[in-house]
Amino acid sequence: TDMMILQHRNDCIMGCVFQDFADTVFHMVREKYSELIGCSALMHACHKGLAGIVMTRGLDVRQAEVVALATGTKCINGEYLSDQGLTVNDCHAEITARRALLRFLYSHLELHLSKREEDKEQSIFVRHKDSSFRLRENVLFHMYISTSPCGDARINSPYELTTDFSVHSSRPVVKKFHSHLRSKIESGEGTLPVRCRSAVQTWDGVMQGERLVTMSCTDKIARWNVLGLQGALLSHFVEPVYLNSVTVGSVTHTGHLSRTLNQRMERLGSLPACYRRNQPLLSSLSSSECWQQLKASCFSVNWTAGDEQLEVINASTGKRRDCGAPSRLCKRALFTRWNRVYRK
Repeated sequence: TDMMILQHRNDCIMGCVFQDFADTVFHMVREKYSELIGCSALMHACHKGLAGIVMTRGLDVRQAEVVALATGTKCINGEYLSDQGLTVNDCHAEITARRALLRFLYSHLELHLSKREEDKEQSIFVRHKDSSFRLRENVLFHMYISTSPCGDARINSPYELTTDFSVHSSRPVVKKFHSHLRSKIESGEGTLPVRCRSAVQTWDGVMQGERLVTMSCTDKIARWNVLGLQGALLSHFVEPVYLNSVTVGSVTHTGHLSRTLNQRMERLGSLPACYRRNQPLLSSLSSSECWQQLKASCFSVNWTAGDEQLEVINASTGKRRDCGAPSRLCKRALFTRWNRVYRK
């Protein structure tokens, strides 16, 4: 009994410590965003969702640093898709923040490949084996999202079971669409269930007006928990990079969040070397974040550590708001960074 009491006390202490940490991540992201937008009231009202990624050494917040952030709630209109990789197709905040993180990872790979020893020491990567890199020990990434990720994490009740009962059974009926894949609504907000027998999406079909199907944020984060944040290109160079924690500003039931982001992957079989079924720590805020109920903007901003200013993207076209040029986060731009590293 004494051991159980001690364990419960330790769990409570650890819970309080992590709650403080989650609140710190939130405040760091909000303060960095406020710093970047300055006094521009127009820009401040230009978003409905904010996401950021904080890097720490262990869980020491004294060395914590915001390395990527973004805003946004919309996706590209299908007619603006580019087969040259010149558009950003998904401008939801957490998805854009992850793309902004990719630029940070490329920068640190380039530091490690520099001929200057001091640059190598500053890199978060170390050489592993002959041809790959991995994060230095204790380098951790934490994501903050202001609202529940769209898809399964947002639409369903926080309870696993409904109060409805089957005619032939006294057991509750599981929610019909729990754990179902969902896709985003083109040029709008919200998600729709993915039908098992839906026709395969084709380029010419989208160009002729078929609805563009984009994976929901819930499903993308669940995918990151297995494949990592680094994506296919960086996987040629680095071992998987996983989130250590996810803090959601508006959520009040982290058990439901755990089901949608972590537990859906429990039936996965064996994975290739280096990959695993990651289960980031999940948290809400100690006090719910107050957000103005703004009409969703069609603009998305992004920033990566080292950038002098924010970049603003028109989410409907997937290109920069100011001049219509490709974003620094588009596939072409990221492939250019990959090619530069490859040639080193």
